[in-house]
Amino acid sequence: MEAPAVPPTPADPVSVEITVNSPEQMRELGRRLAKLLRAGDLVMLSGELGAGKTTLTRGLGEGMDVRGAVTSPTFVIARVHPALGDGPPLVHVDAYRLSGGLDEMEDLDLDVSLPDSVIVVEWGEGKVEELTEERLQVLIHRTVGSTTDEARQVTVTGVGDRWAAVDLGVLTA
Repeated sequence: MEAPAVPPTPADPVSVEITVNSPEQMRELGRRLAKLLRAGDLVMLSGELGAGKTTLTRGLGEGMDVRGAVTSPTFVIARVHPALGDGPPLVHVDAYRLSGGLDEMEDLDLDVSLPDSVIVVEWGEGKVEELTEERLQVLIHRTVGSTTDEARQVTVTGVGDRWAAVDLGVLTA
């Protein structure tokens, strides 16, 4: 008698913590992170206003070699940056002003863009998790007790099988 098939369970999340001491270091973290990304990846950025989400995304854009200056898409909600080479485009979304959760996000057709793009969503908690079970969550906190206002503690967590085999430790270099 055969044992019943057990459905695969998603891999446990993997995390790494990085201390960033300046906007340039945040951009460099974005450039390093870009080397790990591929088409179909969803990156969710969390942190208070001014934490460095857009600065990190600017570094991602540089590392992915995309067209156009990466700026906050707060008032346009989403901005597409086509790749200058063979890589995927970067879709940069600011969900801060969206209150309707996935319903409003569906209007942006992110599910259509996801397979061919890297999608980065600022303020996406509770709004985009249903797009995919595999995502990278980046949480940026101002470092408590720091002598500089620019210090940040960044926690990068890979969720799902896609990230189980990825060495996020390379981000700490």
